[in-house]
Amino acid sequence: MDFRLWLFDAGLACCAVEFGAATSLAESMAGLGVDSLASEPEQANVLVVAGTVTDKMGPAVRRLYDRMPEPRHVISFGSCANTGGPYWDSYCVVKGVDSLVPVDVYVPGCPPRPEALLDGLATLETKLGERASR
Repeated sequence: MDFRLWLFDAGLACCAVEFGAATSLAESMAGLGVDSLASEPEQANVLVVAGTVTDKMGPAVRRLYDRMPEPRHVISFGSCANTGGPYWDSYCVVKGVDSLVPVDVYVPGCPPRPEALLDGLATLETKLGERASR
């Protein structure tokens, strides 16, 4: 493997707890090529958007993404980040983080299990491996 994943979490709601549970499994994360959690977006190459993105938080998520160096990737973690979840019809909820930033992997669930994040990371790693082999 020619690359390592450095995660930065935009934990906006209850999915952030599941993200925390998944990242506490250090041996599982290391097996997927995840070095560590980045403390600043400038140190990350994967942004995990976990939870409900509101209209007020949308610009902040975009700023985090813009601060990340290229190549950068996004995982949308949970139904709220994917589509607005149970709050999709609210006037202040973004109907999917993909309207703000390009998303590489969608992880479903409300809330998604920690294992689902590991699966999403494996999917991202497979996509990156396929791109690198071209």
